[in-house]
Amino acid sequence: MDPAFTVSASNPAQIHVFTAEDWKQDAPGGVLGTFAAASGFQGKAGQRVIAPREDGAIGDVLFGIGDGADALALAALSAQLPAGDYAIARLPEGFSAAWAAAGWHDGAYRFDRYRAAPSATPRLILPEEAADAALREAGAVRLLRDLVNTPAEDMGPDGIEAAIAELAKGHKADLKTVRGDDLLKQNYPMIHAVGRAGMRPPRIMELSWGDTKHPELALVGKGVAFDTGGLNIKTGDYMRLMKKDMGGAAHAIALARLVMEAKLPVRLKLYIPSVENNIAANAFRPGDVFATRKGLKVEIDNTDAEGRLILCDALARACESSPDLLIDFATLTGAARVAVGPDLAPFYTDQDDLADAMIAGSRASGEPVWRMPLWRPYKSMLSSAIADLSNSGGRMAGSITAAVYLAEFVDLANWVHFDIWAWREGKYGRPAGAAATGLRASWAMLQARYR
Repeated sequence: MDPAFTVSASNPAQIHVFTAEDWKQDAPGGVLGTFAAASGFQGKAGQRVIAPREDGAIGDVLFGIGDGADALALAALSAQLPAGDYAIARLPEGFSAAWAAAGWHDGAYRFDRYRAAPSATPRLILPEEAADAALREAGAVRLLRDLVNTPAEDMGPDGIEAAIAELAKGHKADLKTVRGDDLLKQNYPMIHAVGRAGMRPPRIMELSWGDTKHPELALVGKGVAFDTGGLNIKTGDYMRLMKKDMGGAAHAIALARLVMEAKLPVRLKLYIPSVENNIAANAFRPGDVFATRKGLKVEIDNTDAEGRLILCDALARACESSPDLLIDFATLTGAARVAVGPDLAPFYTDQDDLADAMIAGSRASGEPVWRMPLWRPYKSMLSSAIADLSNSGGRMAGSITAAVYLAEFVDLANWVHFDIWAWREGKYGRPAGAAATGLRASWAMLQARYR
């Protein structure tokens, strides 16, 4: 059982959720209504009133969500409530119990691996009929956030491999790993080039699960365990968060877990290339030219544009079995954050029906995503005087040119690429740290596609 949830409890406190408009129309009467009015409660976003019982324990909690547009709004509540058991007594019309559970879990999450004592968290009672789905999603999100929050010393390529191996063992999946110089022998030259200066050998993990008669779903995640920027070294402020540069891998791993736990009728293939982009005598250099698995030659314009280099080998490998659908996740560009900020998950696809399905998944899950233009004419920004491609298109349209670069290695119509941050600044009383962006929308889309 996830520490943020329970399925039964005696005498839990009751949570009443209101939009501002709801409060005008449907404010409770009696002592609770009087107490709320005296506290100035109006249903505004983040407003909270805690009313005690006669014995002094928490009896009722009123919580405002403003216009109700933020599906994770309850994170602002669970992040600040004291430990104890709580039940949802009221939700606004159109605000689903699944949204309430997802928001609650988002705010109640704590990363305690390096603390002497675990944090006490409030627990929400899940309705029995919704518990399985909510717990599966919570477990996947917790895995994702734990992976991203763990420092690179303990979550290098070997740590990422260990997490995938544990997942494979738990679901009787097959796992194949290619490491170190074997990457050259088995035609993963870019993964080797980027990761060869790392303390721990670069590698690619390939997990296989499910009936081969089912449609194949391929998931790819960028697993740069730490990114110094290479010889184009990052400044200290930009390097500080680079333990999260394997956030794409964490998303793909978490989505794979959801697929397997729910026994979705697909043939799952998970591909995670993982490296450390370090500085050493054998680090790859600006101006070097390397072959790729697909055969295209790429000139290195900037060693800090390394994620697309390891992804191009992994994407080419994923396309070799012609999957029904390919989704990749990557903490790829700062340009994506400039374009849409930290909370929106921008995605790219050529297929309008896939984009519509992802947006439908966004609406169902309450997780915001945003379609970006896969504008092929910008390939000209990736031109090289001596090779087929350059790995960087400069400062203009950086997220788009990164997607266009990846598209050169995808021989498949049904492809979705996410350029995510996998992080967030502290807000709603929650600490800064790992965040799931695009995971729940993708999961809702997959359930609709394959159920």
